[in-house]
Amino acid sequence: MKLVVVESPAKAKTINKYLGSDYKVLASFGHIRDLPSKDGSVNPDKDFDMLWELSAGGKKRLNDIITALKDADTLILASDPDREGEAIAWHILEELTARKKIQGKKIERVVFHEITKSAVTEAIKNPRQIDDNLVSAYMARRALDYLVGFTLSPVLWRKLPGSKSAGRVQSVALRLICDRENEIEKFKPEEYWTIDVDLLTKEKAVIPSHLINLDGKKLEKFDINTEAKALEAKAKIEAQDFHISLVERKKANRYPAPPFTTSTLQQEAARKLRFSAKKTMQIAQKLYEDGYITYMRTDAVNLSDEAIKACRSAIEKYFGAPYLPKDPKIYKTKSKNAQEAHEAIRPSDVMNTPKKMETKLDSDAHKLYELIWKRTVACQMSPAVLDRVTIDSLSKDEKILLRANGQVIAFDGFLKLYQESKDDSADDEDNRILPNVNEDEQVKKGEIKPEQHMTTPPPRFTEASLVKKLEELGIGRPSTYASIIAVLQERKYVKVEKLRFIPEDRGRIVTVFLENYFKKYVEYDFTAQLEEFLDDVSNGQMDWKKLLSGFWAKFIKNVDSVAPLKVSDVIEKIDEVLSHHLFPETKDGTDPRLCPECHQGHLSVKLGKFGAFLGCSNYPECKYTKPLTDVKDEEEQENNTPKEPRPEDKLLGTYKTLNVYLKKGPYGFYVQWGDDATALTEKPKRVALPRSIKPEDLTFDQAQTLIDLPKDLGGGIEVNLGKFGPYIKQGTKSRSLTGDDTIFNITKKRAEELLKNAKEKPEATVLGKNPKTNEDIVLATGRYGLYLKCGKTNYAIPQKQRKPDLSLEEALKIINAKK
Repeated sequence: MKLVVVESPAKAKTINKYLGSDYKVLASFGHIRDLPSKDGSVNPDKDFDMLWELSAGGKKRLNDIITALKDADTLILASDPDREGEAIAWHILEELTARKKIQGKKIERVVFHEITKSAVTEAIKNPRQIDDNLVSAYMARRALDYLVGFTLSPVLWRKLPGSKSAGRVQSVALRLICDRENEIEKFKPEEYWTIDVDLLTKEKAVIPSHLINLDGKKLEKFDINTEAKALEAKAKIEAQDFHISLVERKKANRYPAPPFTTSTLQQEAARKLRFSAKKTMQIAQKLYEDGYITYMRTDAVNLSDEAIKACRSAIEKYFGAPYLPKDPKIYKTKSKNAQEAHEAIRPSDVMNTPKKMETKLDSDAHKLYELIWKRTVACQMSPAVLDRVTIDSLSKDEKILLRANGQVIAFDGFLKLYQESKDDSADDEDNRILPNVNEDEQVKKGEIKPEQHMTTPPPRFTEASLVKKLEELGIGRPSTYASIIAVLQERKYVKVEKLRFIPEDRGRIVTVFLENYFKKYVEYDFTAQLEEFLDDVSNGQMDWKKLLSGFWAKFIKNVDSVAPLKVSDVIEKIDEVLSHHLFPETKDGTDPRLCPECHQGHLSVKLGKFGAFLGCSNYPECKYTKPLTDVKDEEEQENNTPKEPRPEDKLLGTYKTLNVYLKKGPYGFYVQWGDDATALTEKPKRVALPRSIKPEDLTFDQAQTLIDLPKDLGGGIEVNLGKFGPYIKQGTKSRSLTGDDTIFNITKKRAEELLKNAKEKPEATVLGKNPKTNEDIVLATGRYGLYLKCGKTNYAIPQKQRKPDLSLEEALKIINAKK
């Protein structure tokens, strides 16, 4: 028996029908193993050693394969015909080899470019071995994506709270969307005018014409840029008589578009069917697995000889001889990065017309199949023949020229079946029928129509135009575009309105960070060059570890250089770069940063737990904030999702009806009184564990003491835990608890002894207001002596200037010097 392993159960079911009883077909359900989502899965220090881990489903699939292999003499690995499919086959073989399950077995690799009986039979007859170059390219790409994601994302989380993730291709696609939005915001509309003239023939037929030349000169777009100039031009036209100076007729051919690649299918399905890239690929995958179309991940536009013959037969049968060209049209792939010897996406059997497939497919699948069928057949049809006409009318003084353009479809050719859609295309004014006229014929002036126009900014990207742009720049692979676009939306980096991408503030902030601190890695040319290197690995022209080594050395150096960066520096940069967006000029000329609530403070970018927001400089007196990211979902999720208990968490007991826990957080152990907060419960009280107590030695009584802090000892004496440890306080006197004195054993009598010799802490003095921020400047005494406080910021006073009678002027000099 021969065991065949494919990727999906649907594909397994279809192939099972075509192979005899000597074969058994199993599905791996995609990858059986992957890099675990944790540090160390790719180790640059050990020659980029990669730690693979079987998924839960992968273990079951592998066991199924091992069981079936016992009765088989041959293992045929038939995963998809691309880099990812090659990797799936390699992973299966690696696991079986490690378990010593293939000894004495014959190993073959076959690929099915289409799931038809003839294609499957032919592929089985022509096996090969696993392509090591394709596997190396997969390893390089997977390692690169892991190293960038797992190294860059934590930097984002630390320096830019609220950020979700960064990725090698994802971040570049986001930059494209953000750059386009910046262009739109900074765009200044310019005024220009056009003048149309209806010229009338002697038969009263209208020739709709444009003003082309004025005063003997050809007009440029902005030559007529005011109403006064437009009216002056109109007057000059009114003063002249016109005759036909040129009638030019010529035939032109319009040729069909080539058959679909992955990218062009995604674009056209978005334009014509309003399908997302993700939806298009899901439906195409199902059509392929059910045997209705060829493999849907391809950069190629060529068709097999059999497919071309089938298309020509269909054209002759359904459209007639005039629509069948003498010679077949041969399309060649122009992309230098085209992978694998695939065909274009086409129907497996062209004679399965959309009409025949209506009962076999659901609505969306039928729409996509029909699109593929029409595009494939149309690419082999005769070109459309157009009669193009240009009519020029000249003024009597020969200084004014009016022109009319039009065309007529003389023979529709492939247009009878299919016409490719365009992105953001204007109405084609050339597609109008013009009357028959002769040169030197006199024409009369009808309505003269000056029309004002304003230049418009570039349009936002649609899914189709973004995919097209990514492909033009050589960024990523068409097979990955759907997942990239989906991730940008899931991360709430972009939103979609009227089918167009608009960057969210969260996405713009991440882009600003990456452009300023990881500029090289979001540059279009660098990302495209990396794709070329990966293709070189696929072709056996570059060693994959050499590629990784060169990339990693520079990348980690960049990461290390960003490590000392303060969050405040990041905030200032975001505030500076996005000021045109966050604080646009007001119509009345008032300060766009003026706080709308207190009308005194100024707004600036600040960072919180869930991301960036605008805050007032008068905080805490003014608590105005404006979130820059939609944090509602994150807050709800945090409030409503019970936190997974850590292994270190320990229930100590119940105190006043609430549970008492010992827990470990990012800054050490603490005691928590009550369960974690939800949307319906308050945040529980938490007290840090004093350094003098080891977590394993904490008793329930000690935990209760910590919960009751601050504790009143009587006589106005209070014991508490502070920033620098345990202390006692009475009025303006305070003293740290050291040695044998702790918060657990301190008594009133002992506290009075300790406080007897303690110096009284002088009260803080308000020196005045900071004229720039309107915040109080306070002279206070701390652990290390006098210091200044302005707003939430503390300022150390130089040793020589420390004195209790410090003036406001001296304080301002210290603060300004510090800034």
